[in-house]
Parts: sequence; C-alpha cells; structure tokens
Amino acid sequence: MEAINIKSFGAYAPSLVITNDDLSKIVDTSDEWITSRTGIKERRISEGEDTSQISIKAAKMALQRSKLKGEDIDLIVVATITPDMFTPSVACLVQKEIGAKNAMAFDINAACSGFIYGLQVAYSMMKINNFTNALVIGAETLSKIMDWEDRSTCVLFGDGGGAVILSKEDISFSKKFSFYSKSEGDKGEFLTTYAFDVINPYIKKENIRNKKIYMNGREVFKFATTSIVNSVKELVKTNEMGIEDIDYIICHQANSRIIDYSAKKLGVSINRFFMNLDKYGNTSSGSIPLALNEMYEKGLLEEGMKIILVGFGGGLTYGSILIEL
Repeated sequence: MEAINIKSFGAYAPSLVITNDDLSKIVDTSDEWITSRTGIKERRISEGEDTSQISIKAAKMALQRSKLKGEDIDLIVVATITPDMFTPSVACLVQKEIGAKNAMAFDINAACSGFIYGLQVAYSMMKINNFTNALVIGAETLSKIMDWEDRSTCVLFGDGGGAVILSKEDISFSKKFSFYSKSEGDKGEFLTTYAFDVINPYIKKENIRNKKIYMNGREVFKFATTSIVNSVKELVKTNEMGIEDIDYIICHQANSRIIDYSAKKLGVSINRFFMNLDKYGNTSSGSIPLALNEMYEKGLLEEGMKIILVGFGGGLTYGSILIEL
C-alpha cells in the first residue's frame, strides 16, 4: 500500500542569540517582564541572512537526512511572510540552490499558520499528481519587519525556520494525515504588516502606511486560544479518537500563556505540549518545523505516535493536522 509520510526533518536558525537583557538595552523592558508575559528568554536574529538562506540550510539538512537528492524533489512549497523579494519566490531560490530541477516551486502566505497550510497544500497535490517527494518549508526573517522601538512586539519575534520532506512510500498500512483549517478574514486588522503603498502619478493624496508588524495582543490571544481548543477537539472527534490518544500537541510557538490556557481548556497536561519558544521566540511560519526538528533530534518522535500540529496567526488564519508517525 502506498502512503504519504514525513520522511525527514531539518531546521536552521541564525547563530546570533539576543537575550531579554540584550533587548532591555534597546527598549524599556526587562527579562522579568518578557519572561513572565511570554515565556521567551531569547531569540535568534539574522546578521544578514535572508529568508531564502535560512530555507536553503533547513532544506539541505532535510535532504541529507532523507538520503534524497535535489532532483528527486517534485514539489517545493515555502510558507513565509518575509520573502527576499516579491519575485522570484523563496521556493524558486531554494530550488536553484539544491538542484531540484524537476520540481514545481512556489510560496504561500498564511502567516503563523503557513507551515500547516503548506503541508496541506503539498499533501493534496501529491494525492492528485504524480509527485513522489515534496519539500515543505516554513521560514522567516521577522527582524526586518519589526518595529525595534515598540516593546510590545519587538520582544516577541525571532528569525529561523524548518523543513520536512513528504514522501510516498509502500507500507503495510496507511498512516493517518487529517487536516482542519479555516480563515477569519473579518479579523485581519488585528495582526498586520503592510507592503508597498499605492503611489503613482495619478494618486492625488499619498497614503503612507506603517510597514512594520502591528498586533492587537488581546484580540490575538482570544483568537489563538479558541483556535487551538477548537482545532484539537475537531480533529479527535473527526478521527473517532479521544484526547488521551494524542501523544503530543505542537502549537505555533507564540506565547506560553496561550499554550498554558489552551491546555487547561482541553484538560490536557502541559507536558504533552512541546514548547521551545523560550529559545527562539515567535518565528511565525518557522516555529512548528523548528519544534518538530528539535523533537526529532531529542528522540521524542517515535513510529506509531499520533501528534497534532496547530498553527494560528495573521489573516486571521488557523489550521491543524493530525499525523500518525
């Protein structure tokens, strides 16, 4: 029987570590203030590497572990809100560097839900096309769109990303991939980053907009906790399971308070929620693949396990996947 499975993991984050104490020298904040409100202790910040370079390094790690070559990849999907440029896409830049000459490549934008959306898109395309191997990447260089004078947001975010390779393989039984994703565009104003302004010779009055991250923290918290709880409940119900059947829940790493609150609402021990945001902060599309890679390297992911991935973020968007490893 042929089934689609995760074949390998990879990740990369810039080497520069910025602690909360480091940030206290830039804005009015402190380690105690940041840690108590977010759970974040440090984050990685680029010293010049752009999103494509982060993506390429994560992709090369996943390729090496999979024992595949670039030309074996049929599809590349990169989830990001911080591309190097509007075109070519980050995915095409990755394609060039890894020698994936046979691949279809494109980017998607679903903010912090991006990696979840990317997996769902890749899985669906593998089902309907003659694709054997797909590379899915979530990566960000958020430091280039942060307002470094706004202490409410600049303490939250970091740079980095991760990758997985999905492969069709012959196995004795079909392993589970189940998806649940939604969007709430009517709440989009709660988390924004503007692109180019509309400026041309025919504009009577220019409207210059803030191109840094803006977030209404209170509204995003409510949205995030509701999204996590509803997503997990929907997936276990659809798959006729109980919450006790799930080994790990890996949420987008945004804020420890969000995850703590969600765990209590679900009646699940916080120990079943993997977290590494203390080391990376919020890396948007990059957070879930960074977490998956760390779990893999620590030997926490075992064959037969059932895990749920949950993303939520700008758009507003949210999505979740139940995976049997």
